[in-house]
Amino acid sequence: MTEETTAEITARGRTIGQVRCMNCLQRIKPPAGAKSVKCPNCGYEWRLSWLWPDVPRVRGPVWEVNKRLAEEAEAEAKARKGKK
Repeated sequence: MTEETTAEITARGRTIGQVRCMNCLQRIKPPAGAKSVKCPNCGYEWRLSWLWPDVPRVRGPVWEVNKRLAEEAEAEAKARKGKK
């Protein structure tokens, strides 16, 4: 029985064509060539770049969307704290 090398173990765990949400760490599979992708779990939106046609990378957040979501969460937390 042959044992796997470290490189083979690492390659087996890779997910080509997906990125992680930098907020909730959920994996997202964007459509090919998309400029941005929205996380279905937390709603944050991320700008993408494509190294190759099937390899996306997160460039950064879509500031308008993420700022609005953060402000809504902060207002909700303050309202919850005020009710106690």
